[in-house]
Amino acid sequence: MTERDAMQCRACLNEERASEGYPCQECGTFICNMCELRGVVRCRACAAKGPPREGDPLPPDPLAR
Repeated sequence: MTERDAMQCRACLNEERASEGYPCQECGTFICNMCELRGVVRCRACAAKGPPREGDPLPPDPLAR
């Protein structure tokens, strides 16, 4: 049996180790360490609910494939 310590970051949607992340400041869902280092403090869902704030995740780029 193998155990996995991974969760999906709710800001960038990458799968990261759960022990290397922080909670969203509004709802408490998982935000990975890389997003936290970039200053992201809210998940995509919370960022979409309210007015934009410094540190919100960027929306997906429609030109990126």
